[in-house]
Amino acid sequence: MKNILVTGGAGFIGSNFINYILNKRDDYFIVNLDKLTYAGNLENLKEVESKKNYTFIKGDIVNAELINFVFEKYKIKYVINFAAESHVDRSISGSEIFFRTNVIGTNVLLEAAKRFNVERFLQISTDEVYGSLGSTGLFSEKTPIAPNSPYSASKASSDMMTMAFNHTYGLPTVITRCSNNYGPLQFPEKLIPLMILNAIQNKKLPVYGDGMNIRDWIYVIDHNKAVELVFEKGKIGEVYNIGASNELPNIEIVKVILKNLNKSEELIQFVKDRPGHDKRYAIDSSKIQNELKWKPEFNFESAIVNTIEWYLKNKKWWERIISGEYQSYYNKQYSDRI
Repeated sequence: MKNILVTGGAGFIGSNFINYILNKRDDYFIVNLDKLTYAGNLENLKEVESKKNYTFIKGDIVNAELINFVFEKYKIKYVINFAAESHVDRSISGSEIFFRTNVIGTNVLLEAAKRFNVERFLQISTDEVYGSLGSTGLFSEKTPIAPNSPYSASKASSDMMTMAFNHTYGLPTVITRCSNNYGPLQFPEKLIPLMILNAIQNKKLPVYGDGMNIRDWIYVIDHNKAVELVFEKGKIGEVYNIGASNELPNIEIVKVILKNLNKSEELIQFVKDRPGHDKRYAIDSSKIQNELKWKPEFNFESAIVNTIEWYLKNKKWWERIISGEYQSYYNKQYSDRI
């Protein structure tokens, strides 16, 4: 049995990973530590919460005393760090929490991992640490780190801290950097769920700038499978890029969603671009494909339909989310851009 601390396991990618892995394996004991910020939702984990090889702890990775307690009580020998403040727009509005969670929190985890002699520490990162691409080229693992937003700067910092602990102390670390995820359970501040829910409700779909910012999209289940492979077989000290080679401009994503929901493109509303908006991301994932024999199984055309159908079938889930605090944030974020 592998005793694994999964941080941020109530968020979008973390909860999808826990659901996937515990429905597949019984040789993992998962301790899910999550602060339950606005984006954390225990409803995401209903299908596994009664499993004997799963437990949840509410807590902040910045809390060193709590982290030490968790490592000692549960004999933690493995860490998968999903915990992060992750929304670029929020980092532009206020960056401090991003550095507290993403940098200091990662450092607290690394210090505990060193102290308790963990056998593997997997840092979940993002392609945004590489900065922005021109009209050609791909991010490889050798691309220099050049973050442009407070969010990506905080993730780059946590990556470099992780690398430093491997180089200096011999801590067995691995890093994954993934392209934009989409799928079920994603909090509706990110592009795809925001557009789906607005279209369902016949609300305007706010698109930054000219809508031609390009992202490389991957279905969250494909990401989960890649994380599992890197966790099990990734080479210590290495970085693995994860992408599905689905480059699409934001405006095309929006039009696909409207078409699938039989909604008019008149719902599209172009708004003032966000500061420092990176133009293009694209991932070269040949390393993980060649070394670990991973490849994406879902194409965008079918997976986006699956995603839309999930939101249509789970109205109660997202109705609770878009009320209250989230609605205030939404209004603040877009009211002065229209």
